Amino acid sequence: MSKKAKKGVLLVQLGTPNSPTTGEVKKYLTEFLMDPRVMDIPFVSRTLLVKGIIVPKRASKSAHTYSTIWSEETGSPLMYYSVLQQQMLQQELGEEYHVELAMRYQEPSIPNALKNLESMFLDSIIVIPLFPQYASATTGSVIDRVMELMRGWQYFPKVSFVSSYCDNPLMVEVIADNAHKHDLSEYDHFLFSYHGLPVRQLGKVDPKGELECPDFGCDSCKREMKSFCYLSQCYATTRAIVEKLNIPEEKYTVCFQSRLGKTPWIQPYTSDTLHDLAKQGKKKLLVFSPAFVADCIETLDEIQVEYANEFKEMGGEEVHMVESLNGSPKWIEALKRMVLENGN
Repeated sequence: MSKKAKKGVLLVQLGTPNSPTTGEVKKYLTEFLMDPRVMDIPFVSRTLLVKGIIVPKRASKSAHTYSTIWSEETGSPLMYYSVLQQQMLQQELGEEYHVELAMRYQEPSIPNALKNLESMFLDSIIVIPLFPQYASATTGSVIDRVMELMRGWQYFPKVSFVSSYCDNPLMVEVIADNAHKHDLSEYDHFLFSYHGLPVRQLGKVDPKGELECPDFGCDSCKREMKSFCYLSQCYATTRAIVEKLNIPEEKYTVCFQSRLGKTPWIQPYTSDTLHDLAKQGKKKLLVFSPAFVADCIETLDEIQVEYANEFKEMGGEEVHMVESLNGSPKWIEALKRMVLENGN
């Protein structure tokens, strides 16, 4: 280590089980769903629901699904691409920086990553949650956890957070480049499928409680980007991509996947959208998944297998997916610029 203290970068991804076994999936799901920013209901109710119903019911099935995308050589796709991104960013930033990777849930953990950074007596640390659109349940949870753990530090370097990069130009370029690996003229319709959130969480970003959020979104969210509204940031990402690709408004739909429970989540649901498009006679769909910066169970299974099969059963023919940012050098350049532009 040089005499001059290094600058730190902490990349934080959501997380993945350590292996595709029922026991490891139980551990992962329990930690994930017990986060009060993810399941924003009282602790006792959350515990009964998560540990008594959801995890016992879902763990075995989820473990089987993970096993279908797991590689003997590289393991979890999310872990593989996350490590690759960390290594590539480290190479781009050089010796002045130290880049750590952590998962919000499971390993490598945020506590261990922060211990490594603390021991280096850094001048500064920048935290980049690997979620392009801000949501309290994702980016908010990461920032909350980092701040909680750093309260115990006896010295404080300069600390900064990147809360959102939903319309980052280089990120949009990578998504457009990946889309052009397909012949866009062959597709009847384009889906922009984002991870879902309970509707009740949207309005909570306003500390005054004045943000009125209808049950299923609002027209203004489709036209404007409000600082910390997840829904409007999803539309902002979509606008940037469709403008880059010149996709007309009538040929694409924004929708939301991975809902849980019976409470209303952001609509339209991806599953319902597939039904509607099949009824309209659409045969070939191309799906974008811009909420994820690395391919994972939501893209490799939920979209490419579950939704693809569902669409075919309804009379459709093909569902193809635009790959995630993964190890794109242009995406790593985007991360590098985030570090440099945030004064680290």
